Amino acid sequence: MANIWTILQFVFFFGFLVFIHELGHFLVAKSVGIEVEEFGFGYPPRLTKLFTWKGTEFTLNWIPFGGFVRPKGEADANEPGGLLAAPRWKRFLVLVAGATMNFLFGILLLVIMFSVAGGQDTSKVMVADVAAESPAAVAGLQEGDIVTKVGEYEIAGFDDIADATSQYLDEEVALTFDRDGKLETVLVTPRSNPPKNQGAIGITITYPVVSLPLGQSLSQALRTFWMQVKTTVMIPYNLIKGAISPAEARVVGIKGIYDMFSNAEAMDQTDPVAGTSLPIYRFSLISMISIAIGITNLLPIPALDGGQILFLIIEAITRKRIPDNVAATINSVFFYALILLMIYITIQDFRNPILAP
Repeated sequence: MANIWTILQFVFFFGFLVFIHELGHFLVAKSVGIEVEEFGFGYPPRLTKLFTWKGTEFTLNWIPFGGFVRPKGEADANEPGGLLAAPRWKRFLVLVAGATMNFLFGILLLVIMFSVAGGQDTSKVMVADVAAESPAAVAGLQEGDIVTKVGEYEIAGFDDIADATSQYLDEEVALTFDRDGKLETVLVTPRSNPPKNQGAIGITITYPVVSLPLGQSLSQALRTFWMQVKTTVMIPYNLIKGAISPAEARVVGIKGIYDMFSNAEAMDQTDPVAGTSLPIYRFSLISMISIAIGITNLLPIPALDGGQILFLIIEAITRKRIPDNVAATINSVFFYALILLMIYITIQDFRNPILAP
C-alpha cells in the first residue's frame, strides 16, 4: 500500500506541474486574443467533454497525467484568430508563458518552505555534532550550541571559527556559546594534530535554521531559483572543463524522478523538519522539478517551446516565416528524437537508480 500511495502522490504532483505549464499557455493565449479550441485534463483519448467556456472546450481524458492546450491555428497561419496568424510578440508571450508558470510555482513553493520551515542564519555558527572524547566533548559542548566567541575572536561565520582555533593550537582558550538563550563559557584546547576527519576541537558546524519573514523568504527563494538556473545552464561548460563529473551532469527521466520523490517521502517521514508538518523534502524536490521543467522547455530544441521561440527569432531577423510544412517536419523529427532519448534515459534510470533528492 505504501508504494501505491507514493505512486499516486507522484502522479498527482508531476501531473500538476505539467498542468500549470499548460495553464500558463492557456491564460496568456486568451488574454492576447488567440483562440483556444481545447483545454484537456489528462491526455487523449478523450473520455468526455466537461463544458465550454468562451469558445474553449474543457475535456477530461483517459490518461490522468497533466494536461494539454490546443490553440486554434497552431499548424495553419491562415486561420484568423489562430496562433500562427498572431503577431510575433503575441506568439512569444504564449510560448514563454508555460515555463514562466513553472518558474513562479517553483518560487512559490520555496517561499512557503522558507516562511514555514525557516532558512539558515549565516551570521551564526551552530554545533551540529560533537566527536567523542574530543576537546569539545570534554568541555561539555552539545549539539545546537551557538558558538559566539573563541578567545578574543568574535564568531560570525565558518571561517571565523577555523581562523580563531588556529591561533590557539595546543593552548587552553575560553570558548563562549549560547545555549537556549543563555551565554556560557568553557575552556578548550584546540589540537594541532587531530584525528582523521576531525577538526581542532572536534565539532561539526552548521548554520542554525531560523524562521524567516515574508520579505526574506522571497529574497531567499529568488536566490535559490537563480542558483538552480545558473547551475543548470552551466552544466555543459563545467562538464567540458572537468569541473563536474559525468555522473553529476546525468539527466534523469520519469523513473529517476520517481526514485528521488520516493526517497524524499521517506526523509519526510524519518527526518521531518522541526516545527512543521509540511513535507519539506518533497516540496523542495517538486520546486526543483518545476524549475527544471521550465528551463528544459526553453531550450532551443524544435518540438519544445524554446525551439518555437528560436523559429520566431529567425523569422524576426529574416523577416520571413519558416514554411509551415518545413517547421512541422523539423518538429516531428526532433519530437521522435526526444522520445528515443527519453527511452534511453529511462533505461539508464533502471540500470543505475538515482536515490538522492
